Amino acid sequence: MDFTLWDVVRNLLTGLQWTLALSLVAFIGGGLIGLAVMTARISEKALPRRLARVYIELFQGTPLLMQLFLVFFGVALIGFDISPWVAAALALTLFTSAYLAEIWRGCVESIANGQWEASASLALTPFEQLRYVILPQALRIAVAPTVGFSVQVVKGTAVTSIIGFTELTKTGSMLANATFQPFMVYGFVALGYFLLCYPLSLSARYLERRLHASA
Repeated sequence: MDFTLWDVVRNLLTGLQWTLALSLVAFIGGGLIGLAVMTARISEKALPRRLARVYIELFQGTPLLMQLFLVFFGVALIGFDISPWVAAALALTLFTSAYLAEIWRGCVESIANGQWEASASLALTPFEQLRYVILPQALRIAVAPTVGFSVQVVKGTAVTSIIGFTELTKTGSMLANATFQPFMVYGFVALGYFLLCYPLSLSARYLERRLHASA
């Protein structure tokens, strides 16, 4: 089968859409789980702190590729059939949540202890202190590193091609084998990742400069 340039670009755009969809699912899901893990990580109780620390170190201390294999093949071992899309979304979400939890923990702990003491004097519960006083201030610090980490999430989706998820890299691999023009195909693949990641990198740098200027 002969492929025109448009055929290659059209198929890569489809793969790009799946890359974007997986990135959004992983970032949103990872953010929700990461917020819960971060809250446990700064808890006054020892057990939640220890469990959150183990969770973070587990996902930060093992390769994403290994996590993908464990989710994809591990779930099958207990009798459940799981698609590459679900396995990729689950593994990348857990991976993302561990890093976001640690990023946000650092931002929360950068807030002066006096803010906790002042909010405690208003008879707020620890949760209310975090929600109404600490998090709004930490959010201002967290925006730039969070947006910056989103670049790593997008690039991390490339690893999911190893379990058969047809995102941008997997699509490029199949097209390179079909067209026998790997340089052209992977050049377009690299361009696709650049178009996704470069605006995020610019946004992170812009936000960092703006927030530092207004500090």
